[in-house]
Amino acid sequence: MSSRYAVIGNPIGHSLSPVIHAAFAESCGVDMTYTAILSPLDEFSKTVNQFRATGGRGLNVTVPFKIEAFNLASSLTCRAEEAQAVNTLKFCEDGILGDNTDGAGLVRDLEINAKFSIEGKRILVMGAGGAARGIIGPFMDRRPKGLWLANRTFEKALVLAKMRPGIEVLPFVIPADFEFDLVINASTSSLKDDRLNMPRGLFAKNALACDLMYFNKPSGWLHLAQSAGATRVRDGLGMLIEQAAESFYLWHGVRPQTAPVFIRFAEEMTGRAPDGGFSTEKY
Repeated sequence: MSSRYAVIGNPIGHSLSPVIHAAFAESCGVDMTYTAILSPLDEFSKTVNQFRATGGRGLNVTVPFKIEAFNLASSLTCRAEEAQAVNTLKFCEDGILGDNTDGAGLVRDLEINAKFSIEGKRILVMGAGGAARGIIGPFMDRRPKGLWLANRTFEKALVLAKMRPGIEVLPFVIPADFEFDLVINASTSSLKDDRLNMPRGLFAKNALACDLMYFNKPSGWLHLAQSAGATRVRDGLGMLIEQAAESFYLWHGVRPQTAPVFIRFAEEMTGRAPDGGFSTEKY
């Protein structure tokens, strides 16, 4: 019988994870099924336990449950413990292992696929939820020139900034005299088409704007980023594929090649480049 895995979230109908993991399984010769589970907002633990009780072996966790998944896990990897958020669960005989592959996936996507070096760069992360928690540690490991957080709830950003020395917090309305090489939208604003503040001058020369959500075309936030001066824009598809490869390795002990999946999406999704980004700079 095939081993059973899934992605759990709310909403979840947009998720490409089943397609990605099916491609990984085929290329690696792993016998598995991978589906999407819509969990009621107030029944995350119940839904996870039901899946596990019926033979499930592991889950990817997406918004808004990454912190709940952290609390549910009985043991944690070092990167999950640092992030205080979990996006991957592995069901073991003696409990539930929680991991966070988001940061490793995003770093790999930016450095390998987008050819963007994080070292020595000025980085702004907009948002202080589960997605932001997963990326801050791996980013600081790459020795940026500085990392700033901006969140609607200032106190929430302050709590997150305590994860690592050197992280600074800005008001949600970014002052006009700040300039960044990389701006990351780690909030859920793109799902709600909520316009975030991006004053002209926010982006340095050759700056990259990255939305951690993924879409068939650039999000409204990425359009705003271009208008504010971003030279390049990238959504979260590359991060999704790379973090999925990290999860796959945790579950199966084999690391899949991601390039064929990028090429597949480039062929199937309008405007995609072979590295999973967008093929043109202006839209």
